[in-house]
Amino acid sequence: MSMVVVEARADSLRAAALGDDAVAGWLAAQVGQTTDFEADRARYSGFFHHCGDLLQRLPQKSKRNDTEAAAAATLLTSAREHRERFLAAHGEALYDRLTRNRSLFLRLDALVMETARAVPGLTPTREQLTAEMGKLQRDKDGIEIDQGIFLAHVLASERAGTHLCHAMLLARPQVEELLPRLAAEGRVDLGAATVERRGRAVHVTMANARFLNAEDETTLERTELAVDLAILDPATDIAVIRGGELEHPKYRGRRAFGAGINLTHLYRGRIPFLWFLERDLGYVHKLLRGVARPDSVPDDVHGRGIEKPWIAALDGFAIGGHCQLLLTMDYVLAASDAFMTLPARKEGIIPGLANLRLPRFTGDRIARQAIQYERKLLCDSPEGRLICDEIAGPDEMDAALAHVIEGLSNAGAVSAIGNRRALRIGAEPLDLFRRYCSAYARDQAYCAFSPALIANLERNWNAHNRSP
Repeated sequence: MSMVVVEARADSLRAAALGDDAVAGWLAAQVGQTTDFEADRARYSGFFHHCGDLLQRLPQKSKRNDTEAAAAATLLTSAREHRERFLAAHGEALYDRLTRNRSLFLRLDALVMETARAVPGLTPTREQLTAEMGKLQRDKDGIEIDQGIFLAHVLASERAGTHLCHAMLLARPQVEELLPRLAAEGRVDLGAATVERRGRAVHVTMANARFLNAEDETTLERTELAVDLAILDPATDIAVIRGGELEHPKYRGRRAFGAGINLTHLYRGRIPFLWFLERDLGYVHKLLRGVARPDSVPDDVHGRGIEKPWIAALDGFAIGGHCQLLLTMDYVLAASDAFMTLPARKEGIIPGLANLRLPRFTGDRIARQAIQYERKLLCDSPEGRLICDEIAGPDEMDAALAHVIEGLSNAGAVSAIGNRRALRIGAEPLDLFRRYCSAYARDQAYCAFSPALIANLERNWNAHNRSP
């Protein structure tokens, strides 16, 4: 970086009255090159500490004047540039150290926490994250962006990224306690989702009735547990996912597939950034690829997981994240009055893996219109039928679903799984998924803490006046 830029940044810190000595220390702590891992860990952590210390001397984000806001931006930007440089040189070595040369599987949350201990300042600590969670999204400095930068580098590495994808495809440990209950009772209620055996099919019903079955910080772990349980249930050959009945006065007693992410909770800062990646590398990926075995890479050519064909029963609407789920399905049955939308532009975020998957169904033009221009796709339309395999009347969905289950399962589970795997090899190999998620990790992090996100939610969702 040129000295002109460095001095301009130092001037912005001095203008915020951070003190000449403190600014001089910040300047002296900057690291221009990378060397070996141990030396760089100490040097870069030192710079992160200087940035964090100066940021703490500034007022909280909501109380900063323009000069103080500029100083904060300088500190955050310079620290992130250092993180990018450190991880470009040492990302793989750090991942290997954290996972004992990839012999230990760490899910995303555990991985970023271990990173915060191994290289202080590289990712935020749990204490820092807890302090941020009490704030509205607009009042956060976006320290979680540092998690996105770290995970982008991990996922960019074929070796480390594949191992991380493997870790996220393993079944959650709690499922071992739930399988016997499902076998004995035929039904497990997890609150945010229920799992129920009906003949040779296992049904997952998403249930967040108060919020139109929207997804948030209260639903994610339980939904993934439900998906694990459905896939691993040995007594069934096919899985169904459907939305439950709603409590909202406008839709009371009616089913809906789901309304996507809970935008009110996002606006109020209740949904951490890691939620997005835990969702898409977790249960959504499992819908597509199945549950991985610890001793076998989740690659369709070299490894084998445990999977089932999935049917989506789409009542009412599939908005945002729930529309994304349809793109992982083997068969979509939709009510004739149902619709699908991906309102990412109105929200200011990236719609998960839809940018990768939707063009396979609709072609590039319609995909761009849906993602960037909010095009609404009626299920019972030529465009909607590119995603939906079958349309039934709203009152005929149960009977139609039973017919679809019979039609997809009567040829046997082995051929159904083999065929879905063969189709997946060409459509979305694990390496393609991994590389997409690398870009997604960084870009979604910046989107989640962008002023545009807040403006979009206030303008299009009236989020500041909604009850959480």
